[in-house]
Amino acid sequence: MPIVAFRIDPWASEDLKDYEKLFSYFGMRPFDEVVTQLKSFGELPLPIRRGAVVGHRDFEMVLDCLKSGSRFTILTGLMPSGKMHFGHKMLIDQVIYYQGLGAEIFLAIADVEAYGVRKLSREDVINYALNEYVANYLALGLNAKGLHIYFQSNYRKEYYRLIQLFARKVTMAELTAIYGEDLEPAKIVSVLTQAADILHPELPHFGGFKTVLVPVGLDQDPHLRLTRDIADRFSNELGLTRPAATYHKFLCGLTGGKMSSSKPESFIALTDPIDESVRKLMASLTGGRATAEEQRRLGGEPDKCPVFELNSLHLVKDDAHLRRIHEECRNGSMLCGECKLATAERLRKFLEDHQERLKTSIETAKTLVETPDF
Repeated sequence: MPIVAFRIDPWASEDLKDYEKLFSYFGMRPFDEVVTQLKSFGELPLPIRRGAVVGHRDFEMVLDCLKSGSRFTILTGLMPSGKMHFGHKMLIDQVIYYQGLGAEIFLAIADVEAYGVRKLSREDVINYALNEYVANYLALGLNAKGLHIYFQSNYRKEYYRLIQLFARKVTMAELTAIYGEDLEPAKIVSVLTQAADILHPELPHFGGFKTVLVPVGLDQDPHLRLTRDIADRFSNELGLTRPAATYHKFLCGLTGGKMSSSKPESFIALTDPIDESVRKLMASLTGGRATAEEQRRLGGEPDKCPVFELNSLHLVKDDAHLRRIHEECRNGSMLCGECKLATAERLRKFLEDHQERLKTSIETAKTLVETPDF
């Protein structure tokens, strides 16, 4: 079946749930097939342990590095287009985990894409990047040691040279097949820039890493597929190799659908006032029934509930505790109001602790990256 029959748009807000279609069309593999081996290297982060990471490409490369003690790196990016919320936290939890396993971290601040594609002002982009994203990453536990942070618009000549060279071996027909007809110049620049983000750690100038892992949301797979093809085309000329990738699902929005930065009521930001965060949680949709009587009789549906997902992926670390919440919801012995109140207390405690750490990490963030001068 041709790829054009099913296309992923990395700039849309579509919620991708048909994982089997993604696997069969684009050649991803289920993450379940490698997770057992990964467990042997220590406790897994909640997004992996609780099944939010659903697919991979060539993750065996990372396992080989862990087994042999070889160097590897994580390339991840942040889109500074709004507040950092719990959906974004799911990614950084994975990055912190791999850093703990010995990976060096390259963190690309996608200011070129935020300005060109999202149409944000340069001032807003820089402020969001430092005060929302990098500061929150540090407060969550990302270590400054072995961390390389850069703005796409303010980096090194060898990185920009890659973007220029890549343009020679990519065609418009190929880009259209992957991304669709709506390809304005800003998107083309963004695509080639992201390929350079992913592949530049392989150059001798940046460490000469031969294994690069890119953890991303499912919607970012078009960039990975193109970048892996570009690596093949430059394997002889530049010695590039295909990056590995993992893919996580989207966090459910509090109002239904995908959690989205463009819909403030759909997310809880890590810098939101705590009372405002609790208000959003208490107003959230749930997996409950229409009435209390019906829920006691039929039970709730925790696997469709954004409140349960928030507990599962962020707030409840103990597996036995989470199973108890799940069972009490399903058998109707706990109603949604009671569950929300308990979750609100966990959320309040998490945000109080996190925002206390954030007070110092905001200033630290500004010392770790060279800010563009315009």
